[in-house]
Formats: sequence, C-alpha cells, structure tokens
Amino acid sequence: MEKKTGYDAVVFDMDGVIFDSERAVMQCWKELADKYQIPDIEKAVLSCTGTTMKRTREIMLEIYGEDFPYDIYAKESSAIYHSRYDGGRLPMKPGVVELLTFLKEDGKKIALASSTRRQTVTNQLKDAGILDFFDNVICGDMVEHSKPAPDIFLKACAELGVAPERAYAIEDSYNGIRAAHAGHLLPIMVPDLLPANEEMQEKAEVVLPDLFEVIAYLKGEGAC
Repeated sequence: MEKKTGYDAVVFDMDGVIFDSERAVMQCWKELADKYQIPDIEKAVLSCTGTTMKRTREIMLEIYGEDFPYDIYAKESSAIYHSRYDGGRLPMKPGVVELLTFLKEDGKKIALASSTRRQTVTNQLKDAGILDFFDNVICGDMVEHSKPAPDIFLKACAELGVAPERAYAIEDSYNGIRAAHAGHLLPIMVPDLLPANEEMQEKAEVVLPDLFEVIAYLKGEGAC
C-alpha cells in the first residue's frame, strides 16, 4: 500500500486521544454520584464529551434541572481530579509519543484542538513533556463556538497555514468527529469511552483502535 502523502498536518484532540483523561473524569463523577445519589451520571457525563466547560454546565442543567447544584459538584469533581492527576500523573494513551515523533520526523505540522481551557491544556502537555511537539495549541476558550461546530479545527488549520482538506483530525468523541467533518478536515476516529456508531463510521475517514494503528494508516500500511 502506498504511503499517504496527501496531507500536510495532523490536528489532535487532547482528552481521550492524548490523555486517558475522560475515563479519569468519569470516575470522579461516579464517586460524586455515589456520594450525592445522582442518577444516570455516566450517560450525562458522556453527553458532555468533547464540549467546553460552559456547554457542559448547560447540558447538565438541561438533564438534571435548573436547581441542580452543578457548580458545587463540578468544583468537588475538579478537586478530586487535580489531586490525583496533576504534576504529570495523568496517563497518556499508548502510542502518543511514537505518533508525534513520526509526524515530526516526516515534516508534518502538528496542532492541538481541545475544548478544554488553555491553561489546563498547556499544563498537562508540559507536565507530560510533549508540549514542544505542537506547532499550535488552540483551546475552547479561544473560539466562539465549541464542538460540534468546526471553529476550533478551522482556527487550528489557519494558524498552521494549511487547508483543512489537507489536515487529518484525530478524535475520540462524537462531537469532535462532527466538528472535524463539518470543517472539511479528514477525521480519524480512535474511540475511547464511546464506540463508533453508524454516524461516526459515515463521517470519519477511518475508525482505528489505537494510535499505533494511526501511524500504520498514515504510512499506508493500515486499513483504508
């Protein structure tokens, strides 16, 4: 199989793609659900995957009602999360460094497009020792509309100076794939908490099980 040469850049999501953070967030919320008797928390948290903090708050209030003390619970969940995972303790997904190294050595531009706020993103990438791989970092507090709107991916491509049609986007969430597809990037889905449903199969260029398979795909050795 021929090596894939029809792309100039790869834009990464962060949570669930680079870090195993979505599973960590879910565990924190499950602990709060047990403590405060919050029903169906897993379904609620999954519905917020790939969105900004602002949109997450809106979704949780839509689900549980306007009197739901989301701000109190979110603060407690955040405290648990940071106490466990700050300082480089957040697990990285297998293949992250290998994929970033491959892209850098192959002369491809690399960006991050995460719905998470910039300070958190920068800290986590720095703590993991991978910040310098990225040519640009675009975060949820830098665009007007969050995923599934394509704004964050379009801004990432603009900052890199590449056409969206020549950039792969690596995503795990439904909203992320929707955003990349809407922005005319080439979405690669690497599922994390949610499997690839029929919509994702249709909107993604390919669905792959892990980042090592992404390397093989980009080399032209994997599935097409």
